[in-house]
Amino acid sequence: MENTLQILLTEEDAEPERVAELTGYLRDELLDLDVDDVTALPGGEVPPGARAVDVAQIGALLVTLGSSATALNQVMTVVRSWLGRRHGTHSSLHVQMGDDVLEVSHATDDQVAEAFKIFVQRHSTAGAEP
Repeated sequence: MENTLQILLTEEDAEPERVAELTGYLRDELLDLDVDDVTALPGGEVPPGARAVDVAQIGALLVTLGSSATALNQVMTVVRSWLGRRHGTHSSLHVQMGDDVLEVSHATDDQVAEAFKIFVQRHSTAGAEP
């Protein structure tokens, strides 16, 4: 769906509980925006007796952007700010809208800003400000 954005968050060496907590904080921030909904994507079922948890699934959000022309830019601004506050950690981000994927890991603030700007521009409707 073109009006949805999937966000996968990971943090190197983080416990699943920490990633879930961080994802919850980001979800709360995103819900304050002009978006229709932000839901946590459920992880797959853990086989009986297994202890391993897919950390990427814990950090998965689905953002329904709705009809606002600025919603994507707002979401990406919040995500960029969130990443900027993760200094001292090795956070990674995977953002997908339709078939377009943006992956950020071990990037400078300037590289993140440029990548986010290009991603938003690719999905901005004609005439809308990115």
